[in-house]
Amino acid sequence: MSGNTLGKLFCVSNFGESHGPAIGAVVDGCPPGLPLTAQDIQNELDRRRPGTSRHVTQRQEADQVEILSGLYEGVTTGTPIGLLIRNTDARSKDYSNIEDTFRPGHADYAYWKKYAHRDPRGGGRSSARLTAPTVAGGAIAKKWLKETYGVVIRGYMSQLGPVQVPFHDWAHVENNPFFAANADVVPELEAFMDQLRRDGDSIGARIEVVAEGLPAGWGEPIYDRLDADIAHAMMGLNAVKGVSIGAGFESITQRGSEHGDEITPEGFQTNHAGGILGGISSGQPLQVSLAIKPTSSIRVERRSVNRANEPVQVQTLGRHDPCVGIRATPIAEALLAIVLMDHALRHRAQCG
Repeated sequence: MSGNTLGKLFCVSNFGESHGPAIGAVVDGCPPGLPLTAQDIQNELDRRRPGTSRHVTQRQEADQVEILSGLYEGVTTGTPIGLLIRNTDARSKDYSNIEDTFRPGHADYAYWKKYAHRDPRGGGRSSARLTAPTVAGGAIAKKWLKETYGVVIRGYMSQLGPVQVPFHDWAHVENNPFFAANADVVPELEAFMDQLRRDGDSIGARIEVVAEGLPAGWGEPIYDRLDADIAHAMMGLNAVKGVSIGAGFESITQRGSEHGDEITPEGFQTNHAGGILGGISSGQPLQVSLAIKPTSSIRVERRSVNRANEPVQVQTLGRHDPCVGIRATPIAEALLAIVLMDHALRHRAQCG
């Protein structure tokens, strides 16, 4: 299986399966001299960790990261950084009833068609469990970007199913399980999720990610545009079905006189471009929005087929996120950090 590495100069290679002994990442290209501890990475993993509220999967994983290489006396050496996260709470028997069938909307069917042999335990390689190594690699990028350029990357949930979550204050984000920037909406979100869990169903969400403090000039025109690489990385996140930058699809109804961000000696007057012009950062806040589909593993019976192409009814038991978007914010932040660090190094290599 190829396609497990993100980045050109700053590269994160992801390995493992949901119910294997461990998952992890190899991070290559991190410059030497960055002070780094396991706790720097653990802080980000704890934000993504399962079992932290009744609204997410109850799989109990500590997600304790081990740094195997790339450090000496607490500082990066410029060599590959090996990161390991052991799986400790896998319940493979929960998946015995779908070993020969395919969950509607899940990667099961496509994996079987491509590889003719798949690991059904927890989704194997297609599981959202594999986002933990991404967050671990992204934690390194987030720290390097902040210490080197002052770049700050933050995210929040702006919609859960039909419930809109208007932005109020960044201070609210880390104080509720939804990463909502509006504490007033949290009771409504909790009530919605409680009913959804009783229904045995799932729902989608919208996540916003913002990077502030970027200098202008990062990105490469045409095929390696900054926005193209961001979209590529974000679409690599499980369940993402749409990515937009700045005004995104609202640009369809905007006139050029409205959408084009006017520039004065004091700076840009608006930010419909989302911080990227011609594939290159403009120096404004970079704004990315993600559409996340409903979880495919649900208790509601659905029609499908088995490996013999016979009709079956599929019901997924076990522990699953009824909304994967609830834990997606730190993952989206990590992906954006990886792309931005990669482009920072590429810009430095060409333009000094």
